Amino acid sequence: MLVLNCSTKLLTLEKMLKSHFPESLKVYGAVMNINRGNPFQKEVVVDSWPDFKAVITRRQREAETDNLDHYTNAYAVFYKDVRAYQQLLKENDVINWDQVFQIQGLQSEIYAISKAVASSQLLDLDIKLTSFKAVQLSPVSSVPDHSFLTGPSPRLTYLSVTDADLLNRTWSRGGNQQCLHYIAKLIACFPSVCVRDEKGNPVSWSLTDQFATMCHGYTLPDHRRKGYSRLVALTLARKLQSRGFPSQGNVLDDNTASINLLKSVHAEFLPCRFHRLILTPAAFSR
Repeated sequence: MLVLNCSTKLLTLEKMLKSHFPESLKVYGAVMNINRGNPFQKEVVVDSWPDFKAVITRRQREAETDNLDHYTNAYAVFYKDVRAYQQLLKENDVINWDQVFQIQGLQSEIYAISKAVASSQLLDLDIKLTSFKAVQLSPVSSVPDHSFLTGPSPRLTYLSVTDADLLNRTWSRGGNQQCLHYIAKLIACFPSVCVRDEKGNPVSWSLTDQFATMCHGYTLPDHRRKGYSRLVALTLARKLQSRGFPSQGNVLDDNTASINLLKSVHAEFLPCRFHRLILTPAAFSR
């Protein structure tokens, strides 16, 4: 195991990962954020350098953590050789198995290998897998049409940390203090877009996560079918693209409305799927 702390090596890794799209997109987004200020205090672990076969991004060991916060205790994974990934998981101090955490990646063996390693080390863990369609939005060359937003409201703007409570209450993954803290950090650190009503309240929005993924795209029920979701998605994609980031996202197979929206903006549905594992030690699940 090697921890890449050298800025030159991290920039080299960023370039190398581009040649392994789309499977490397999650790790690529995390590495891009590390190379641009590292607001989430991440670091990179590889099995070897420069001819790595497996790479994991994780929270820096010295960073303050909440053992129940799987949102922040998040690992992104990419491997060229699944055996190298398996071996890396087995090494001491690569993964903190004593807290609730998540593993994200775009390769199908992640779940089976993670589960096998946990079993081989006699770890009592609950492992919950969710799988999504992975998508990437096409380049947005011009400012999305927002002429239908007439007058001072509704208006197109960005999210504020004060909006975190609303997002926490409306996110299917939210509703708890760890998520509230996580969303506030995302809003403070990364690009977001929202439409606000005449009172200044968000009615439609999307933001960017620690892996440079577009996430939590949502429109309040009373404001749907007005074109807000399309405008928000295209505007955020353009923001990310203008900064050199990929405009990537994911969607559940049964989310017909979001899938139709993505098709309408000519998003590319990737050949690989996005896999998210949430791993909970028995001590926290009881």
